[in-house]
Amino acid sequence: MTVQGKTAVITGSNSGIGLGVARELAKAGAHVVLNSFTDRDEDHALAEEIGKEFGVTARYIKADMSKGDECRALIEKAGTCDILVNNAGIQHVAGIDEFPAAKWDAIIAINLSSAFHTTAAALPMMRAAGWGRVINIASAHGLTASPYKSAYVAAKHGVVGLTKVTALETAEEPITCNAICPGYVLTPLVEAQIPDTMEKYGMDRETVIREVLLDRQPSKQFATVEELGGTCVFLASSAANQITGTTISVDGGWTAL
Repeated sequence: MTVQGKTAVITGSNSGIGLGVARELAKAGAHVVLNSFTDRDEDHALAEEIGKEFGVTARYIKADMSKGDECRALIEKAGTCDILVNNAGIQHVAGIDEFPAAKWDAIIAINLSSAFHTTAAALPMMRAAGWGRVINIASAHGLTASPYKSAYVAAKHGVVGLTKVTALETAEEPITCNAICPGYVLTPLVEAQIPDTMEKYGMDRETVIREVLLDRQPSKQFATVEELGGTCVFLASSAANQITGTTISVDGGWTAL
């Protein structure tokens, strides 16, 4: 079985990893629902472009992933959800004693609680259809930790735990749930950090990438959004029927250390 004709809902997908995943799923023949918290003409135009490029149905649905009712409404508005990719996420860096409580709450809500709400809404649809895939975009920080990222690390560890529970609750059904754990991925957001980091450390671009950004990534190469999208396509294929409740690291060896 392929993803041809299946409907995939990808949260946080009007840019970065989510957009890369949506494009790879559409390229493989899946209809896609893009999402973010904005509702701009360019958001809808982006979905239209993907639909035309790959010959699939592509829609954009606004939903704020910090709000549980909107997370569930996203799935309801999609109408069907064969493949759910929980990707939405934000980050904030600060020591625990200085970490703003509002930032903690927002990160836990968007990075973790949203995946609970969308999964809860999608599972009945998957059961009715007799097939389903839940793919959670966690992080290398779902398996290890770094200082000053308490909320993000806690949320991503939670995503890995939620993945295991979802897999166990659906183990006897044709539904799987897995987490992908990326290391550093070259997205527009990361690209935008490079010039400031070069200035801060007085380094050239390549040195900043190797010695600062990819310090913990042994391959010294960024993962790409296409690689993450391809991993999603694999997990949604019949080749992955018996892969459930686990993590797949796309981190250039980070968690092998």
